[in-house]
Formats: sequence, C-alpha cells, structure tokens
Amino acid sequence: MPPVPISPIKVGHIDDVQELRKTKPRTIPQRFVRDMTERPTLTTPLPPPYSDMPVIDFYKLSKGNKEEVLTELFNLATACEEWGFFQVINHEIDLNLLESIENLSREFFMLPLEEKQKYPMAPGTVQGYGQAFVFSEDQKLDWCNMFALGIEPQYVRNPNLWPKKPEKFSETVEEYSGEIRKLCYNLLTYIALGLGLKGDEFEKMFGISVQAVRMNYYPPCSRPDLVLGLSPHSDGSALTVLQQAKGGPVGLQILKDNTWVPIQPIPNALVINIGDTIEVRPLLHFFPFFILSIKLLVT
Repeated sequence: MPPVPISPIKVGHIDDVQELRKTKPRTIPQRFVRDMTERPTLTTPLPPPYSDMPVIDFYKLSKGNKEEVLTELFNLATACEEWGFFQVINHEIDLNLLESIENLSREFFMLPLEEKQKYPMAPGTVQGYGQAFVFSEDQKLDWCNMFALGIEPQYVRNPNLWPKKPEKFSETVEEYSGEIRKLCYNLLTYIALGLGLKGDEFEKMFGISVQAVRMNYYPPCSRPDLVLGLSPHSDGSALTVLQQAKGGPVGLQILKDNTWVPIQPIPNALVINIGDTIEVRPLLHFFPFFILSIKLLVT
C-alpha cells in the first residue's frame, strides 16, 4: 500500500482518470460532470488577429541589431499589455531536451498506478501525483492526472516525491528546469526594459524566486462535453512556461476580451503566461518572492 498522507482536509474518493479510461471507458463519475454553466462549448475559430497569440523571437531580443531589438521589445510590451500571453521562438533551449522531458513525462504517466501512487499528493497540497487544489468532498474534479514538484529554492523540495522511474527522470528535470529558469530571468529583463524600467527591476523587487514543475496528462474522455481538462484559472506566478506535447490536440484556450480563444501551438515554441504576481497593482510590492512555473501539457 502507498503511504497515506495525514491531512485534516477531507476530499472523499478521487478516481484516477487513466484508470477510469482503462476499466470503465464509458463511465463519468458525477464528481467530474460539470454544472451546465461550466460545461465546455464548441468554439468557432476566430479570424486573425483575434486568434493570433503574439510571437516573440528571443534571438532578435538577445542578439539582434538595434532596430530588431527595439521592434521586439515593443512587440513584447504589447503582448504583455494586450494578451498576457505570447509564444517564444528561438529560445535557445536544446530541442532534444524539450523532447526528452516530454517523453519522460509521458513515460511516468504510463507507469502502473501502484508505482505512481508511491508519490501521492496530500489533500490541500500541490506536490506529488494526483489532483491539485482539492479542498472538499463536493468539489468538481478535472479530467486530468497531474504530477508536480518543487524545484527552487532547495527548501521547497520534497525528496520523497522525486520518482525513481523512469530512468534519468530526476536528472532530466534538473537540466530542463535550469534552462527554463535562465529563459525566465532573461524574459523578465526584457519585459522590464519594454516597460521603460531597468533590466534588473523585477529581480531586485522580488528577491528569491520559487520554481516548480507541473506535468498534466489528459486521457481521452467518452463524454468530453461534460468535463473539463483543467478548470479556468489564472496563475499566481510571475511567469509560467507551458510546453504542449507534439502532435496533441489543441486544448489550451485563453480568455481574451471575454472570449475563449483556442491557441494553436507553434512547433518547438514555448507559451509564456504573465502571472498575477507581475500584473500592475498596488499589492505588487508586497510579494517577497516570485514564482517561475513550468507546465507540461501531455496527451
């Protein structure tokens, strides 16, 4: 039996959606069935520019000539202001590393349930394998399995939750997280410059950064009209980096101008979400740290 974390929070029975898919492929437990007002609706593709998430060329920002840098800084500032999202291309992260972390994530989710349950997510916490942010027995659940780890600083880590399988999982996560962290710091520098601030403004303002990695797996569902892969939310981070699996269906949607816009991923690009922490608001200056979050979306 896997260890059962002790928690005062009662969340009731939570089905594993991959196991449901295997053993009861037509069954949708009531806890996954959304209320009518929350159920997904088919979205008609919007014409450009409404469907075109901004694309930022990191190479032009970091190594371009003066005109290219100024143009890309303007594009970055506009993307942050008007969308809060953008895709970054030419980000200088080894594409083999992106492929490796994607493959290892998929391999982890394909492990037997008993193996994955060795790393349980305690109710009310956000590290380990399971469903995140479940605080009650009545709460609707996402049609998704999740595995999350704290990365930096070291004190946020729970070593017992770092899996032994697949092979080289930990080493790959370490390398991947380091590369993502460098990209985030560089992007924060350019975001600050695009706002007319000094490049190190965010680093000085926030101090210590907290980084986490989160892997989401979305198995097929027999009634996709009744469930949500992930509940609508905003991220509390400074930046969230999303990597969507190659060849997967278009699942990511963002709310823009009160319309849910499906995002078509660009091959080898990374989606960047400007989190709540660096939105312009009076409380901004009271955050003692900022969060760099990585999400891998696997199907």
